[in-house]
Amino acid sequence: MQGPESPWRVPFDGSFVLEDAATAPPKDAPGKKGCRKRLGKLNEDIAELQRALYAADRHSLLLVFQAMDAAGKDGTIRALLSGVNPAGCQVFSFKQPSSQELDHDFLWRTARCLPERGRIGVFNRSYYEEVLVVRVHPEYLAGQRLPEPLDLDGLWPARFASIAAHEQHLAQSGTAVLKFWLNVSHEEQRQRFLARIDEPEKNWKFSSGDVAERGHWGEYMAAYQDALNATSRPWAPWYAVPADDKPFARLQVATIVRDALLGLGSQYPTLGEREREKLAAMRSQLEAEAAG
Repeated sequence: MQGPESPWRVPFDGSFVLEDAATAPPKDAPGKKGCRKRLGKLNEDIAELQRALYAADRHSLLLVFQAMDAAGKDGTIRALLSGVNPAGCQVFSFKQPSSQELDHDFLWRTARCLPERGRIGVFNRSYYEEVLVVRVHPEYLAGQRLPEPLDLDGLWPARFASIAAHEQHLAQSGTAVLKFWLNVSHEEQRQRFLARIDEPEKNWKFSSGDVAERGHWGEYMAAYQDALNATSRPWAPWYAVPADDKPFARLQVATIVRDALLGLGSQYPTLGEREREKLAAMRSQLEAEAAG
């Protein structure tokens, strides 16, 4: 399956230029009220399509979310899955790896959490942290105890190749992979950090470490550009979604997910003649109980 068409889909030929990627909605975009109304309809579509996905039990859908802090990953995931049967979806957040996870290759901890057939799986951060935050902070590699001598120049292309092969394997095995980079601007992030400080109900979200990471903005942008160019492929496309306006970003993500589910063509199973005859017999038996 090739990812749905979208103005935000990252090209597959490595030509993505991060500086040219929009962070704000286009001028003709619907307003916040319009976005929310359209999102409500998409939620209904996604819920129905997910039920068909679950019943068909042939495909799964993996949604990967990456972004700078305060870009709105959590809120987007909540808005996207509103109305979806919790039994049919799984959300995993990946933060600092544990000692057990560090004793395995960098794909191990996420591979354990892949969605089963019939389910939607969501990764809030993912194995891409290993070519983003670890690239910006190569000192973290010391905890991974990789074979020496370590060639940093060759490490990142090698990891990109491993990720691309991993995602291609998933796609060939029936898991559709969609990856979303919520592209928030430097200024919008600053405003959201200030809101987290100024509004008491948001204080719990604030971390001084987030501000420290903000000091590496340029390094992160370079790492994102390389990662998206190296791993946006037809079987696992990236979407660089403008994220300065949260309702607009949520609408774009939901539209892409709805279109992807439609593209899978999941259908409710149909019964053969023998199974229908069994159902008819069971109906007769149940009706006889009422008559007797």
